[in-house]
Amino acid sequence: MKLLVLGGTQFVGRALVEAALAASNEVTLFHRGKTNPELFPDAEHILGDRDGDLGPRAGRSWDACIDVSGYLPRLVRDSAEALRDSVGRYVYVSTISVYADFAAPRDETGPLATIADETTEDIFKDGAYGALKALCERAVTDVYGERAAIVRPGFIIGPYDHTGRFPWWAHRAARGGEMIVPGSLARAFQAIDTRDLADFLLIRARSPLTGVFNATGPVPPVTMLDLVEAAASASDTDLNVEVIDDAFLTAQGIEGELPLWADDPDWVAWARVDVSKAIGAGLTFRSIEDTVAATLAHTDVVAGIGMEREREAEILAAWHSR
Repeated sequence: MKLLVLGGTQFVGRALVEAALAASNEVTLFHRGKTNPELFPDAEHILGDRDGDLGPRAGRSWDACIDVSGYLPRLVRDSAEALRDSVGRYVYVSTISVYADFAAPRDETGPLATIADETTEDIFKDGAYGALKALCERAVTDVYGERAAIVRPGFIIGPYDHTGRFPWWAHRAARGGEMIVPGSLARAFQAIDTRDLADFLLIRARSPLTGVFNATGPVPPVTMLDLVEAAASASDTDLNVEVIDDAFLTAQGIEGELPLWADDPDWVAWARVDVSKAIGAGLTFRSIEDTVAATLAHTDVVAGIGMEREREAEILAAWHSR
């Protein structure tokens, strides 16, 4: 398969290109050359900025394009239209954040987020990220129709995770000792290994089955408790997990200090997203032991992400003395 990847050198894109090359696909990467430009010397690299043009493509054609770097509807529509006659299928990597809320478990038919100003390009504006990704989905399907596949991952974890969110949990657990896990994360958690997502994207690129697919998991379900215990086991450290009520953590003023946790009633069912359609279409999951080991081996703790040790000790002391 001749594959064009928009992006391809960071996290999800990196896993995708690694999987594509391992499967002997002919890969062309279009990227700006700013992140890990030394990767994939065996692939063709076209340097450019999608905010302008997609570089030299006259007379070129690919079986599929996988767009892992589209966040703004204007740019995604421009890319889709520019490639309309050059690629057979367009696979767009979206997000479950496109749903209006998670007050209830969502399948692919759930209501989508909206935004009053559809022209804004501030993805960090409150509520804008998901709504803009929903508009990006619409742009792709407007242009490609039944040649479009939309994949909506949940939280993405695994090797080369530059976000620092799950790496903080894995590396914290690997240190051992007494550790906080919020009660809600100890009951339910969903995240997809970047390599499992990559494999599913390749299936969508070569399969005539298109449409929209939630892609998170794994199935059978696991919790954050399972993941941190796997990290401790992989590091051969003694870990004592203290499961603390969400309400208590909120009362302590915890806000953003525990990555991937939110005490928000609109997100109560975020870890119960229905992925049965994707599983029926080929989505599979590797073991959490594999995911955790790869995270520990190929990620670092990111400064400013995660709870500081002194703060953790403070919360634990307050919990024990309640």
